[in-house]
Amino acid sequence: MTAPATLPVVVLNGPNLARLGVREPEIYGIMTLQDIADRCRTWGQELDLDVDVRQTDEESQLVAWLHQAVDTRTHVVLNPAAFTHYSYALRDAAAQVTTSGLTLIEIHLSNPATRETFRHHSVVAGVATGTIAGFGHLSYRLALTALATTLLNKP
Repeated sequence: MTAPATLPVVVLNGPNLARLGVREPEIYGIMTLQDIADRCRTWGQELDLDVDVRQTDEESQLVAWLHQAVDTRTHVVLNPAAFTHYSYALRDAAAQVTTSGLTLIEIHLSNPATRETFRHHSVVAGVATGTIAGFGHLSYRLALTALATTLLNKP
């Protein structure tokens, strides 16, 4: 009997998220990005997802990774961080993911709607399959579970 095929998923993290654990822990929590990445891979294994976690502070790199996701038919969990509010380049690249029939879930550790006014608008939300926000590191787990549930018919 062969092992079940796993669904490829890339978890992309934007600017300043490499500073998790030390940057405003009262907002973002005490877990590091490495802690979250390790958990994402573990959760992915449990859900038959092949999870690749990446982070960059560079907008052009996130855009390139989204293009790569389209080209390799890889579903996306995206924490765009500050780019959420103003990066039309990121928005356009995210739109290519969803218009190609792939799933893109926008996530946030905190709930932007409860924070400063400039954080209330997401240019990515309008092209994302869905958005999960405000659950700390569990936002990642919820996104991965949503992918597995909708794409692999996991309970």
